[in-house]
Amino acid sequence: MAETKKFHLPDLGEGLPDATIVDWAVKVGDVIRLDEPLVSMETAKAVVEVPSPFSGKVTRLAGAAGDVIETGAVLVEVELDPKLPQRADAEDTGHSHGSGHKGAGKPTPAPDDGDTVIASDDGGELETGGDKPAERADAGTVVGAMESSDRVHSEQVSGAGGVKAVPAVRALARKLKVDLARVKPSGEGGVITMNDVKQAAADGSAAAGSRPAAAADAPERAPAPAVAREAAQRTPVSASGKPLATRPPSAQTASGQPEQLKGVRRNMARVMAAAHAQVVPTMLADDADIHAWTPGNDITGRLVRAIVVACRKVPALNAWFDGDKLTRTLHPHVDIGIAVDTDDGLFVPALRNADVLDARGVREAVNRLRQQVEDRSIPSSELSGYTISLSNFGMFAGRYATPVVVPPCVAIVAAGRGRHQVVPVMGGIETHKVIPLSVTFDHRACTGGEAARFLRAMLDDLALPQ
Repeated sequence: MAETKKFHLPDLGEGLPDATIVDWAVKVGDVIRLDEPLVSMETAKAVVEVPSPFSGKVTRLAGAAGDVIETGAVLVEVELDPKLPQRADAEDTGHSHGSGHKGAGKPTPAPDDGDTVIASDDGGELETGGDKPAERADAGTVVGAMESSDRVHSEQVSGAGGVKAVPAVRALARKLKVDLARVKPSGEGGVITMNDVKQAAADGSAAAGSRPAAAADAPERAPAPAVAREAAQRTPVSASGKPLATRPPSAQTASGQPEQLKGVRRNMARVMAAAHAQVVPTMLADDADIHAWTPGNDITGRLVRAIVVACRKVPALNAWFDGDKLTRTLHPHVDIGIAVDTDDGLFVPALRNADVLDARGVREAVNRLRQQVEDRSIPSSELSGYTISLSNFGMFAGRYATPVVVPPCVAIVAAGRGRHQVVPVMGGIETHKVIPLSVTFDHRACTGGEAARFLRAMLDDLALPQ
């Protein structure tokens, strides 16, 4: 009888506790070869294609598209085929799971202060000098130990927009300009898969921006009897004109359906809860006067430069803090986490070595990171390890904010929406454009004076013409 092997879900990130099945490349009964694509999994950071560790016949799949599998749980069972190539038991597959996973706070190699490091085109780093290694810890985004088990959480795929699809499929549809509402699903339970989107993009049957004629010409439907009855029950007065007694909303009357968080949003909930429990946040705010700016200044580029200048003058905010050991690590380099908002949740890719990039380099790097986030191709290594963060929420709305400091970082800068305000000058008044700035810092790791000097350094640099 042929031997059957179980493949456990490896740690696809840095101590991430689970991942969501996006799309299987095989089905039960298929024969798969060593290192061929097995399944696409969505983690809190990216969509990862997992290769097969065995060659043989697939006898069991542990879940369907949309199911959440815990790290270390059984993912697939394969009946080995001795006629096909197999990997030796002791051979490293490049993945880990169980007690040997890479957890938060594990050190990774990094360049020394004297080295020159630049970001590579694929999101990594290219070391161009020096031979003295230095530790550069990467705490990742998960706090605490990870528990592993064989439990599988079977969850419903998101039904936003009236279609069933996981976030990775929605991202692909946006990239290929495919209208998911017009794609014919092939997945179990009417779930739209990656292949469905790719097929629709290839044959042009669901191009975004157009509506089927049947839908455009369909008459407006009358409300369902239950909806009409509910609306009638909400009438504020009776036929006699007297107010009716109202009932507070309850689980029985709620019209929405609970939805399990997955992928990026699931991880965001964990990280925010951990940050709230660990950090002692304090916020300072002021307005940066940019009246003297010459044409052609890039706001994001200037904000990045101002942060670099401030980090050099006040290194205390460009640091990591370990609250358990009460140790602080000051960084000689400046890696800025740039918050990127998406429909699937918030990503924070790292702008590596911002302290050695010029204005053009910053703009090109930011554009690359945003594009990689949008098409979900960004390496997971680029979503952690930054030394300070920047949230440019002002591109949407708002003046000041108290953004969340995510450990081990100790500070985050937020830029609000620019505005014009009246400024008194000698002999009269003028109208200047200003950018609201907020600095949230962990008061366990740095003082109010250090934070104030950091903000002052940013204000002074932003006041320069160019």
